[in-house]
Amino acid sequence: MGEDVQQYWKVIVDTMMDGLLVVDTEGTIVSVNRAMEEITGYSREELLGRPCTILDCDMCFTQDPQGKRIKHCGLFEKGRVVRRRCRLKRKDSRPLYVLKNAVVLRDAEGRVIGGVETLTDLTDLVAKERRIAELQEVLRAGESFHGIVGKSPSMQAVYELIENAARSEAPIIIYGESGTGKELVANAIHRLGPRSKGPLVKVSCAALNESLLESELFGHVKGAFTGADRDRRGRFEAAHKGDLFLDEIGDIPLKTQVKLLRVLQEKEIERVGDNTPIRVDVRILAATHRDLERMIQEGSFREDLFYRLNVIPIHLPPLRERTEDIPLLVDHFVTRLRARTEKAIHGLTEPALEALMAYSWPGNIRELINVLEYAFVVCQEDLIDVAHLPPRICEGRMRGPASPPLPHSGESLEKLRLIEALKKTGGRRGEAARLLGISRVTLWKWLKKHGLQVEAIIRDVARDKE
Repeated sequence: MGEDVQQYWKVIVDTMMDGLLVVDTEGTIVSVNRAMEEITGYSREELLGRPCTILDCDMCFTQDPQGKRIKHCGLFEKGRVVRRRCRLKRKDSRPLYVLKNAVVLRDAEGRVIGGVETLTDLTDLVAKERRIAELQEVLRAGESFHGIVGKSPSMQAVYELIENAARSEAPIIIYGESGTGKELVANAIHRLGPRSKGPLVKVSCAALNESLLESELFGHVKGAFTGADRDRRGRFEAAHKGDLFLDEIGDIPLKTQVKLLRVLQEKEIERVGDNTPIRVDVRILAATHRDLERMIQEGSFREDLFYRLNVIPIHLPPLRERTEDIPLLVDHFVTRLRARTEKAIHGLTEPALEALMAYSWPGNIRELINVLEYAFVVCQEDLIDVAHLPPRICEGRMRGPASPPLPHSGESLEKLRLIEALKKTGGRRGEAARLLGISRVTLWKWLKKHGLQVEAIIRDVARDKE
């Protein structure tokens, strides 16, 4: 029986659905099966005797610090490859997505004489996964941009800038008040950019003192300071080939600013306690809620570092300047909180939503999340009402100049918001509806409900100008 199997092994291998590839220790192809020919488009004769790099497997190449593409064989380095997804290139240059399993071959004395790989074609599966992802993105369109919720004109402009900036290798700095979602923007830039396959490493510069921050960023060697009992790699090294997000860059001490400037200029770091330069390939994403130009005038931020970081600035508007996004944000966070708490709360009453729209939100979206979490604890009904909101929201404290006035005798916030939107848009109903975050039908119902005439509102605006 054993001799029969040996005799017919090639027939058995050629009936396999998975591609099979055998290479010698130099990576030269010495055997393939029929499935390998079918999934790659190469004939047996075109593959035998050729280096395995002919298939251009993305797992088999890496880049040196200068960006040069070099061969890197994980099979002969580790002895096996288990269930690794990778991308090859067919003969016609189309991508071929496979699930790879591989192991080295040894002779009777245990010496490595080659390797064998099996490749399961995943191309159709990958295509379906991408289609599902595209459909999910379509369903989320207008509501969420890579986790950022909002459809106001100011946010649409931010989304466009994010997409353009993500393709660049230049430093990007994100400006915005605390709680506006600067970290979400950094996440979106990383996912959309060419470094998405690399790491996104985050550092909160405000959370560490000067000595700890330098060690965190640049690493240290054993004995560099008390407690440094071993060499430690810093965040710059950890972010090699990826992005480094420096949150609250305005809180970095001047001494550390000098070292950061050198990294941006020279593309190399030195660990604390060492003078050996280490090359790093990192794109900097920075964020701050501070006015860096004012800090330069005060002498607390270096001007040369500012111009190195401020290549592509992205400004996030505060929530009070995009109140039309509040209903959308509320729906988004209520859905999340309902799933997390398993409470049957489906939304807010109209007066509660009006109170949220009237508030100035000094803590921005982070504060809105906290308010809704508080309401979920207090509310025992299916809709959150004004009584379930924190007192500061109901009383209208901390109101900013951009917030609409509190309602006067008999006039609701809804009516005042409607009048203000129509004034801002010159009576254009469609634009007013978009500004309010409602449909044109709802706008018409509000006009009828409050007995308002668009023409009369516009006449009042013209009269006030006179």
